[in-house]
Amino acid sequence: MIMKSEFLSHIKETMWTRRYAKRTIESYLYWIKAYIIFIGKIHPNDCHDKEVEKFLSYLSNNLNLAPKSQALALNSVNYLYKHILIKPLSLELRFNKSRVTPKLPTVLTTTEVKALLTAVNTNNLLLCQLMYGSGLLLWTYKRKYQYHN
Repeated sequence: MIMKSEFLSHIKETMWTRRYAKRTIESYLYWIKAYIIFIGKIHPNDCHDKEVEKFLSYLSNNLNLAPKSQALALNSVNYLYKHILIKPLSLELRFNKSRVTPKLPTVLTTTEVKALLTAVNTNNLLLCQLMYGSGLLLWTYKRKYQYHN
């Protein structure tokens, strides 16, 4: 990866000498570059907590970033300030944290289950009743069936 910026090249070399994994270096450089672009290509030495809070809130509010991606961005910027610029960030950063929206499972009503079980072939009725009564999913049944046959 060819670096245009001496600053980013310096970060890459520092991480390389500290024996960070290649993928970690790439990820950190991606988020540090995104942070620098976000703050208007100002040197990060001239910015601190407020800009980091705005950046992380922007990732959550405007880009709907996943919580783990936001955490990676925070760790990247934290590495920049702690190990490169030697200006550690405050422990009390106030930014909007990303949240995972829980996925609700699709559940059949009792009347739908009765209709389904009455429509099932008699050869498979007991099997379907067992699956429904024990809470087995279809793919779980298939996996167990293939294992035993």
